[in-house]
Amino acid sequence: MNGSFWQTFSAAPHRMMMFGGAVQLLVTLLYWGAELTGRYTGLWSPLPSAIPATFAHAFLMLYTLFPFFIFGFLMTTYPRWMSGTAIPAGRYKSAFLLLAAGVLLFYIGLFTARAAVIGGVALLLAGYCAALFSLWQVYRQAPAPDKFYETCLNAALSGGALGVAAYLLWLLTDNVWWLQLSLQAGLWWFLLPVAVTVGHRMIPFFSVCVLPDYKVYQPKYTLLPMLLLLALHGLLELLTLPRWLWVADLPLLALTLLHTWQWQLRRSFAVRLLAILHVAFLWLSIGIALYAAQSLALFFKFDLLLGRAPLHAVAIGFLLSLTLAMASRVTLGHSGRELAADTTTWVLFWGLSGVAILRIVAELPFGPHFNLLAAVSWLIIAGLWSAKYAPIYLRPRVDGKQG
Repeated sequence: MNGSFWQTFSAAPHRMMMFGGAVQLLVTLLYWGAELTGRYTGLWSPLPSAIPATFAHAFLMLYTLFPFFIFGFLMTTYPRWMSGTAIPAGRYKSAFLLLAAGVLLFYIGLFTARAAVIGGVALLLAGYCAALFSLWQVYRQAPAPDKFYETCLNAALSGGALGVAAYLLWLLTDNVWWLQLSLQAGLWWFLLPVAVTVGHRMIPFFSVCVLPDYKVYQPKYTLLPMLLLLALHGLLELLTLPRWLWVADLPLLALTLLHTWQWQLRRSFAVRLLAILHVAFLWLSIGIALYAAQSLALFFKFDLLLGRAPLHAVAIGFLLSLTLAMASRVTLGHSGRELAADTTTWVLFWGLSGVAILRIVAELPFGPHFNLLAAVSWLIIAGLWSAKYAPIYLRPRVDGKQG
């Protein structure tokens, strides 16, 4: 490998990690798109796999896509937030290589042998723990007196490690309880708490930087209840109590809507790069509202079944939109480019919201084939976003600075 290329690629943790995320975004969707095409069109048979395709898709989405973006962001920001020392290159390189090797082996095993899938998950867990240890070292040694957000994030990231370990135990034992723990921990104890915490920390900060006379709303007493309610929702899911999800979801919905109002969603449209963050956060309220409606319908024995519509409103509308919005901003800022969402980024973001809507419609009685349309649309959007942003991680900064 060319020395200068490797030096550029490994110059900062966000370069390696977010490039891995951009690649995995495409590969994950290519796999699932091929699977759905086989199911719905008959052009080919569904792909044979060593483990059920649905459970493979869930693991790929929860644990092999978002963590690259999360660690790329946090390995850059932890030292800045806490006035700590930068993570040594050897640590983030090792973590990236372990994560990437684990993902690659998982894919190989998916089409060859369950043992290779197990090896891939074990490697991924090692890489995840290596990344988490690097963040923990910064957290422990940094002099900042206030580490509230980082403490919340450390807890959520530990939930992710638990989820990967639980998936590994499912593969080793065939005990479906471990699989259910992995799926619920991945969403409700890991990804959503990380996204909500980062949003609470960064959306008001970005807003006050560009909106005149902006009043920052960032109380810690609202974040903690949101995180606890997310954890409660995950626990109720794990206990198979869908009739009682509204107990967590209604107060959570009130809090998320409060933040959208206080953060001034309407004013954010003055700056596209800011607006996409605000709109992404609004999708969390939409998803939680759907969860609450379905739960209340079950509680009162009404005939309202939304299937996985709430899940995809949260996963695509909120998680993926917020991830790509944050990744776009970090990529532009840390490559020396102007912090502005051009027309392509703006259109792709709204296209992603359209995908979320299509996936919701696919759960309605008349809409199953919208699932394939959503997957194809999602793949096109992911391809265009990756083609635009992934090459930036491989090139030197345009302003000549290091990093």
